[in-house]
Amino acid sequence: MIRVVVVDDQEMVRAGFAALLAAQDGIEVVGQAADGETALTVCAATEPDVVLMDVRMPVLDGVEATARLLATPTPARVVMLTTFDIDDYVYSALRAGASGFLLKDATPEELVSAVRVVAAGEALLAPTVTSRLIGHFARQPGMVGTPPALDALTPREREVLVLIARGLSNKEIAARLVVAEQTVKTHVGRILGKLALRDRAQAVMAAYESGLVAPGVIDQSPR
Repeated sequence: MIRVVVVDDQEMVRAGFAALLAAQDGIEVVGQAADGETALTVCAATEPDVVLMDVRMPVLDGVEATARLLATPTPARVVMLTTFDIDDYVYSALRAGASGFLLKDATPEELVSAVRVVAAGEALLAPTVTSRLIGHFARQPGMVGTPPALDALTPREREVLVLIARGLSNKEIAARLVVAEQTVKTHVGRILGKLALRDRAQAVMAAYESGLVAPGVIDQSPR
């Protein structure tokens, strides 16, 4: 069972999401909260696998709540919920450790899929989110050199990391590199392990922050 906590200051949104998820096979809603502070208490008591976290809330906002939650001994994977086009929140939320974003007007199927995807250890990065992340780094001063951690990656692992940063799925990466999808999964696992990263969202951050991928370049990957 995937244990989920829903956090949103709007009661109707919170209750609707909780009811929808509770009706799904393999998903159990173990708690709800109306603000970030309460969310931390609820998560400490229930130890969920996934937290749906609203961005803007009273008492403690979703970004800060995410950072505090992921610093606890039993961190959950966090999907940020938003009613608007995220923009300024993308970088700070991913930096805090969020595994992805979901708009509140997403379809029921998209909501359920998001929970399952994140629970499985994948990142939920839509193209709009990736483009804003690229935009953030494009506005930063140029980065020079490669951090020592990336030296541990093989040339093929670096290729895979570049493609992850460009938003490609394992299936798309496999097609690009003409290898089996399982081979790509193995590469991804090794990349995360060598760089001590939790998931693909952190891998995207690492690729841009290290300078391995330069914002503004349409596609640096091999074909």
